[in-house]
Amino acid sequence: MSSLLLIIHVFICIALIIIVLLQAGKGAEIGASFGSGGSNTVFGASGGQSFMSKMTAGVAIIFMLTSLTLAYFHGQPGGSSVMPENLAPQTQTAPQAPVEAPAAAQPEETKK
Repeated sequence: MSSLLLIIHVFICIALIIIVLLQAGKGAEIGASFGSGGSNTVFGASGGQSFMSKMTAGVAIIFMLTSLTLAYFHGQPGGSSVMPENLAPQTQTAPQAPVEAPAAAQPEETKK
């Protein structure tokens, strides 16, 4: 369930980006996005801006719902995450002194 919701969420993110980029700025008509004034015949005289704003609002609502649902599933016990569970810094112990080899294993020193 969580994987399907994540896939839907990614598609909604991409759609929201595309829809926002297609919108015209203030004072510009939607026809400028499509390269001509053909939007008047498709959306009506003032229907282009309202259509795009309604579509943006709808996709933004779906985006927020999928975000909240994914956050809820992550908070459940056993929820999956891309982050490791243990984020606390690991404590390090002090290095121990090297262990000396037994006397029998060491080569004898030559006396002068």
